[in-house]
Amino acid sequence: MSNLLAINSIHHERRVALVEKGALAELFIERRSGRGLVGNIYKGKVVRVLPGMDAAFVEVGLDKAGFLYVSDVMQPVSTSELDLVATEASEDEAEERGESLVEESPLMVQAQPARIGDLLHSGQELLVQVAKAPMGTKGARLTTHITLPGRLLVYLPTVDHVGISRRIGSEDERLRLRELVESMRPGQTGFIIRTAAEGADEEALAADMEFLTKLWQDICDRVDGAGAPAQIYQDLDLIRRATRDLFTVDVDRLVIDDPDEHRQLLEFVRTFMPALASRVELYTGAEPLFDALGLEVEIGRALDRKVWLKSGGYIVIDQTEALCAIDVNSGRYVGKRNLEDTITKINLEAVKEIAYQLRLRDLGGIIIIDFIDMERPANREKVFNALQEALSADRARTNILQISDLGLAEMTRKRVRESLSRTLSEACPYCEGTGRVKSVPTMVFDILRAIERETQGRHGTVVVATNPAVGNRLIDEEQDILDSLERRLGIQVRIDSEANFHVERFEVRFVD
Repeated sequence: MSNLLAINSIHHERRVALVEKGALAELFIERRSGRGLVGNIYKGKVVRVLPGMDAAFVEVGLDKAGFLYVSDVMQPVSTSELDLVATEASEDEAEERGESLVEESPLMVQAQPARIGDLLHSGQELLVQVAKAPMGTKGARLTTHITLPGRLLVYLPTVDHVGISRRIGSEDERLRLRELVESMRPGQTGFIIRTAAEGADEEALAADMEFLTKLWQDICDRVDGAGAPAQIYQDLDLIRRATRDLFTVDVDRLVIDDPDEHRQLLEFVRTFMPALASRVELYTGAEPLFDALGLEVEIGRALDRKVWLKSGGYIVIDQTEALCAIDVNSGRYVGKRNLEDTITKINLEAVKEIAYQLRLRDLGGIIIIDFIDMERPANREKVFNALQEALSADRARTNILQISDLGLAEMTRKRVRESLSRTLSEACPYCEGTGRVKSVPTMVFDILRAIERETQGRHGTVVVATNPAVGNRLIDEEQDILDSLERRLGIQVRIDSEANFHVERFEVRFVD
């Protein structure tokens, strides 16, 4: 089945879906009221240095100050008005733009690890880039390691190094590209050669390099006349950014449903990737694009807590503030041979679904997978290897530890933005994200205790307004307890059912 990039741009919301072999693989959403910040460059001002955390808060003009770790700041190699610092051509910056390197780039090594207080001070101005978008209550994570992504190259203006995507497998091609970039790049600057550069000629690489170096010069010119905090550069919007990073020779079609955006995008593609221009299509069907492709159903499923496997087993995904927990269950699957083989088969099937769900839901940070316990070490190794292989296609960097004797696999996945669940949903205002509410019997006894507190020796009628289910339980199944309470306290209790009351809501008032 073909690979497809589908772009929906209607009603002030833009959605980009990457479909691989007929299945929704990745989904990106951007609303005009909340355009993405990753990649934006700001002239910031240090507002607070935290020696105990080796970090600093930097005001860049957003709702919350950004957070800058000492590892994202290098000692300046020269003094300037802005104290622009040198940087590392690290894997992180490349991966945030869909790339990863085969080798780690060399650091501009310091003699001793620097402390944040040695590098920054309150009131200092410096150039920073957003590495991670604000998440929840946290501000954006910032870095002084500036990177400018192009179609074929990622420019590292302060690093003297050339890296190359590990997804380019041919050694001859790797050598050819490296030699070309080395021969053309300006001195004391660096580039990462992206996957899309495979097969590119010298002219195409030179054009990309010229565009990026001119962009950097323009940024430097803007810095000189700007007061901090100020936005210096804004990365491309979602549509052009996704096209730049995802529209490769492996994608058979790019379909977009907005005529104006189609015209602008076609011009963008003809400029930066002319060989793919014929694959750009305008969708004109009467049915909404994502409905026609069956993507709306898939997006809805991506918010479900439980995901069924074809065998009858299932996985449960719970995302918390600190980590994501994934539980593998046998469900309806009973197997055909022995228990160990049945368990191993379910775990192996779950591995593929877990890798798919991590990518689709964009889950990151610490992830704990609770596989069904396997007694044989060989089977645990088989599942571990299958998990590594399944995650190899993920563009985000992952790190996996061996499966423990208890069947737990610990892993991390690089997180740059909010997960799909937190983008499309919010915590329930009733349960506040716990996923549970008090049961009806529990509420009955909460109400009985509240009646006693309200009475305090008074006599008359107590009116209880409550959810109908709770009220019915009080009147029917717990009537004897209610009668006993009335006799003991010398009161009368009247139950008023309120259809719009949540199960945990009730009101008790005394009528003399």
